[in-house]
Amino acid sequence: MLRVIAGATVAALVALSAQAQTPSPDELAARNIHRRAVEAMIWAMPAVNTDLMLQAMLRSTKAKVNEIVYWSKPVNWKNQTLTPNPDSIYFMSFWNVKDGPIVLEIPPAQGGSIAGNIVTAWQMPLEDAGPEGADKGQGGKYLILPPDYKSAVPAGYIPLQSDTFSGFALLRSNLASHADADVAKSVAYGKQIKIYRLSSAKEPPATNFTDAYDVLFDSTIPYDSRFYRGLDRVVQSEPWLDRDRAMIDQLATIGIVKGKPFDPDPKTIVLLDQAAGEAHAILAQIYDAGFPAINPGIRWFPAAVAEMVKAASGGYADPNAYPVDARGVTYTLGFTGIKRLGTAQFYLMSNKDKDGQPFDGGATYRLTVPANAPVKQYWSATVYDRETHALVRNMPSASRASISPGIQKNADGSVDVYFGPKAPDGKEANWVPTDPARKFELLFRLYGPEKPLFDHSWKLPDVERVATTIGGATK
Repeated sequence: MLRVIAGATVAALVALSAQAQTPSPDELAARNIHRRAVEAMIWAMPAVNTDLMLQAMLRSTKAKVNEIVYWSKPVNWKNQTLTPNPDSIYFMSFWNVKDGPIVLEIPPAQGGSIAGNIVTAWQMPLEDAGPEGADKGQGGKYLILPPDYKSAVPAGYIPLQSDTFSGFALLRSNLASHADADVAKSVAYGKQIKIYRLSSAKEPPATNFTDAYDVLFDSTIPYDSRFYRGLDRVVQSEPWLDRDRAMIDQLATIGIVKGKPFDPDPKTIVLLDQAAGEAHAILAQIYDAGFPAINPGIRWFPAAVAEMVKAASGGYADPNAYPVDARGVTYTLGFTGIKRLGTAQFYLMSNKDKDGQPFDGGATYRLTVPANAPVKQYWSATVYDRETHALVRNMPSASRASISPGIQKNADGSVDVYFGPKAPDGKEANWVPTDPARKFELLFRLYGPEKPLFDHSWKLPDVERVATTIGGATK
């Protein structure tokens, strides 16, 4: 009898405990929104990244879709895209083929050259352009085709079959130096680019160019409910891709449904804010853990993970691979997709010094770039804000490069580049300023990378924190 009573008591307590722990329908719904919003941000990062740049162009300039926005000088901090290159001249075209194919015409590499990438709304590379692209420096007419395009492609074009209606072309007009004459030459060459509809190919209209230099062009990622407004714009304007159909119900849970307005109530907005913060923390943790280093024992790592590069450049064709997490991290750090990474350019990134400590904008560091850097064109080292991955705001400059004016070489041909709040004595030409109140990260670019980088016979060493003499005092 005692055993029966005891058993009944235990059963009753278990039932009461289970009842107390069972979430209410409202709690379950809130958890579902939060969980699915976290995954939606990670999955949607490249497409929302594209939308943020498009919205920045439409908001901050007079440029329109199927035109070209450009920067008439190397960009300064007001270009708040993710990890832009301050040692190039940028031309960008946000294209849309919903009303028919678009032609992007690249000039021959005579008197200049383009390092270009043409990508979909999801930043999947369609093709590279320029000497290392499909035209091989001969110039070419890239024909961007709408999804499910069935008509014959005219002769003389390089056809690019898009699976989205929109995307963009990032076209860098290569720069010989920062001298005014070389900048003007690079701009003039870039203005030979043309964009027009295939239907107008017999008599194409003049291409409209809009200068965005010194305009605040802010497309940094908002890690709050605003992100989902951008995601809704993508869903409303682009077709569902077969590989992403599993997200249809996921997004419906948070209120994003094709053909319906996205109008979250105040409670849902709070949940979306919280979810965005958690997704940001997840992506930042992956980044902080570090990507695989290019050379053992040295902290520089390729800015794109190998599995991500392989999947994207192959159009995500492998049915057994879809690196959504790696892709999410990649597009918090930068933008564009490259079909042939390692030909026109290669990027190395570092967020810690030789001792494994995060870079502090209040300290001074030195990077020694060994002699005979394996580049056909130039190398550069650029400082970015660790939190936003954009150029540090209100800084007079952001990089030093082998083409920077007055850059000093050591006797052995190496170059010391300094990063810190003040220039070490006599090193102003080799110094990149940092904000003492901000953490930072570094990106090392190699334009026209050569074999010694890839066979590891040339290695970029770690960045070292150093004591410097400024104004007679040791810091």
